[in-house]
Amino acid sequence: MPQSLTGFAEAAVALVLALAPAFAGAQAPTATPPPTPGTTPPAAAAAAPGVAAAAPEVPFTHGKVDAGATKSAVCSACHGPNGNSVNPEWPRLAGQSAVYVAEQLRLFRSGVRNNPVMKPLAASLSDQDIDDLAVYYEAQTPQGLEADPSYWKAGEALYLRGDREREVPACVACHGPVGRGNLAAGYPALRAQQSVYVVKQLNDYASGARYSAANPASASRNGVMMFTIAKRLTAEQIRDVASYVQGMR
Repeated sequence: MPQSLTGFAEAAVALVLALAPAFAGAQAPTATPPPTPGTTPPAAAAAAPGVAAAAPEVPFTHGKVDAGATKSAVCSACHGPNGNSVNPEWPRLAGQSAVYVAEQLRLFRSGVRNNPVMKPLAASLSDQDIDDLAVYYEAQTPQGLEADPSYWKAGEALYLRGDREREVPACVACHGPVGRGNLAAGYPALRAQQSVYVVKQLNDYASGARYSAANPASASRNGVMMFTIAKRLTAEQIRDVASYVQGMR
């Protein structure tokens, strides 16, 4: 990375961490005292109302790509063969982080992410189904799309350098230089994603409509950052960056 961009990239990472202190450093666990004789041990703490509980295991623990390929037959009607949707309203799942796919399917299943199409479909999925589908889609290769030539240059600038004046960190800090995301941190891949879909999701983050929970910003693992950042983006910036990621290979 050129030296001129290095300092700003570091500043972008710092801002991202500032927006999500829960991920900047984990607190040491507090020991749980043994139960009093004759009483029932307390159950594991449930998630706060409207907040999705973290999956106990990552999808790679039990997920099987071959099983996911079979189970994806229903999904392909909207998301396309191998997860390469041709409808701009529906996201591409090919190459998407399995951690992210599994999280979102559980949010659809619980109704925290309320979509009239996805909610009833996800409601029928078991944890095993979700893990199988998640690892299957991550194993697929996204097919390249073309960016709108009128907007992608401005979108590239925002993606790589952010906007200091509006306190918008560079997208590259979390989603990576070529839009592959960050598996360990649960940040989704963006490359070759439908721009129409990206625009809608950024607008839904900005309005709070992305999740229907009592506390939408805390519904997903990294949602608090996107709810904050999306509100700082102009309509033109959303359009531009969406066009840019659609053309990423």
